[in-house]
Amino acid sequence: MKPKKESSENQKEREPVAAGETAETQSGNKESKAAGSNGDNEAIDTAMAVLGDLEALRTRAEERDQFLSLLQRTQADFENYQKRNQREREQERRYWNGALCLDLLPVLDNLERALAAARQANETGPLVQGVILVLNQFLDLLKRHGVTPIDPQGQPFDPNLHEAVMQQPSKEAPANTVTQVFERGFMIHDRVLRPAKVAVSGGVG
Repeated sequence: MKPKKESSENQKEREPVAAGETAETQSGNKESKAAGSNGDNEAIDTAMAVLGDLEALRTRAEERDQFLSLLQRTQADFENYQKRNQREREQERRYWNGALCLDLLPVLDNLERALAAARQANETGPLVQGVILVLNQFLDLLKRHGVTPIDPQGQPFDPNLHEAVMQQPSKEAPANTVTQVFERGFMIHDRVLRPAKVAVSGGVG
């Protein structure tokens, strides 16, 4: 007759135990391994959470830097706008009376023509002296507002300051030189208010 096979439970009971190791020891080792595995998983989860927090902080830091850069550019643009606006207002105040002064220049021209006619007639009476006084007051008034005459007589012709109305041959003056002034020009500060109307030499005729 064949011997009966032992049940699996009996086989497990008869498995050899390592030297110095009891069943309780084996069970403890299994529990320790399981606990160690759980601890490793918890450490990995914690590390992943920390990495996630770091990435979120890095993203927020980048957004903060972008907003800060935008704020700085906006502030710089606004300051430049204020400076430009202030310069434009100063320029407007500097030249705001230019149109009025330009309208007054024909009155000055007529005073000068009246004085020139009186001198040609050898007039030196009180009326002429009065015209001279008014003319000087007029020039002083214009000067206080930054308006000064252009005196181009004998100067090289400058199209930025002078308006040539005719050309005259001349033996004394070099070519392209102002030989006669028909109407005085005026500057307002550093701008031409009215160019001088002049005759220009064209060399020997």
